Amino acid sequence: MSLSGAPAAALPGAADTIVAIATPPGRGALSIVRVSGARSHEIGRSMLARWPHRPRQAVLTEVHDASGVTLDQVVVVRYDGPASFTGEDALEISTHGGAVVPTTVVAAVLSLGARMATPGEFTRRAVLNGKLDILQAEATADLIAAGSRAAQRVALQQLDGGLSRRIARLREQVIGIEALIAYDIDFPEEDDGPIAPARTLAALDDLESALRGLLATARGGELVREGALAVLAGPPNVGKSSLFNALIGRSRAIVTAIPGTTRDALEAVIDAEPWPIRLVDTAGLRSTTDPVERLGIEVSESYVCRASVVLCCGEDAPSLRAAVESVRAARATEGDDENSLIAVLTKCDLELAADVDVTALGDELGTGDSVAVSAETGAGVQRVLTVIGDMLGRAVGAPELDAPVLTQARHHHAVAHALGGLRAFRRAWRDEALPATIAAVHLHEAADALRDLIGGVETEQVLDEVFRRFCVGK
Repeated sequence: MSLSGAPAAALPGAADTIVAIATPPGRGALSIVRVSGARSHEIGRSMLARWPHRPRQAVLTEVHDASGVTLDQVVVVRYDGPASFTGEDALEISTHGGAVVPTTVVAAVLSLGARMATPGEFTRRAVLNGKLDILQAEATADLIAAGSRAAQRVALQQLDGGLSRRIARLREQVIGIEALIAYDIDFPEEDDGPIAPARTLAALDDLESALRGLLATARGGELVREGALAVLAGPPNVGKSSLFNALIGRSRAIVTAIPGTTRDALEAVIDAEPWPIRLVDTAGLRSTTDPVERLGIEVSESYVCRASVVLCCGEDAPSLRAAVESVRAARATEGDDENSLIAVLTKCDLELAADVDVTALGDELGTGDSVAVSAETGAGVQRVLTVIGDMLGRAVGAPELDAPVLTQARHHHAVAHALGGLRAFRRAWRDEALPATIAAVHLHEAADALRDLIGGVETEQVLDEVFRRFCVGK
């Protein structure tokens, strides 16, 4: 029985044998071709000169097509369901790399009755066959996409089932409250007497507190998964692109003496401590009649409004003041804390910045912090990352990399929905004095929200959304 409440084989295409190349395309030493489904062993026996006698045994052999032409010398590993990633009979064929060899092996598998896998179909089958829950499946994609060590640790913790176990325990607490209500309804005259309302309220308080605590991890989870958005902003030609290149450690932004060179936003993820940083270099903020540059400035203003931290860059006191004023004007409608702004005096090695006291200027401008840097000499570059980390720490706290955290909007929505159900139950039961049988409907809603988060889904639409961003072959 699948997590959706229907046998996996009843879903469209679930009975097919599927194949895909699981390694990235292009030139490389090896490629891996994955096959899964009821006919995978039958197809393998017809293609391979030697067949593994035991599951999980690696065998060196030759693979040939239907006409008997040898395609490659490969290493094949056989998996017997349900002891496989997908829960089905499966094969992994390691071929030589490149474009031709793995493609011809896949073509041979297709000619024998398999079909190409869709994105995420191997992991989807693992979910439907009870090998993973949906949270673990999402963690698989997050681990592949991880751009930092922090994201890697959080994804591994979720893949190990840490968040799933936490959600399951919370759902058990909801069911425990339902049991107290049911006992009071069904057995009001037992020897122990009715359940004291204070006992139910205490359990409700504990559960609501736990859900609020889990919801509080969502901001940190987003920052770990996506990287904290830090935007370089200020007038043109004050050294933003040079600082961007210095921070990421390689030349990516075009650096020239011509104002307005950067016409679009450039992004890079820095694997910094304690938070990964999604650094963005933007077009200079200024008035212009150039329609192309104006589009770039509008993109810059959009990033500035969404940023967790804005590095207001200027090469001297006037340009630094202009940068802070422009950023505040762009963020005026957001109501953000001004402590999210950092005054950055660029080109501190040059004479025009020699007499600027950046600390005093930062205090005057009311920014959260200030730092002087030189992309040319490297002075202050590491301090920029330290200041960003300190600012994020004050705003969000320290990252909880080894504890269950919510990393996606779906997680936040489900937990918030469960918390809303508990609050609605409390209002209906205590404030509105509705019968417990009616008020308990909200407890059912809370339990269902947490169940669906792990995998008790009833529609294909949720699964489609989860696996939409997976790569083919996973």
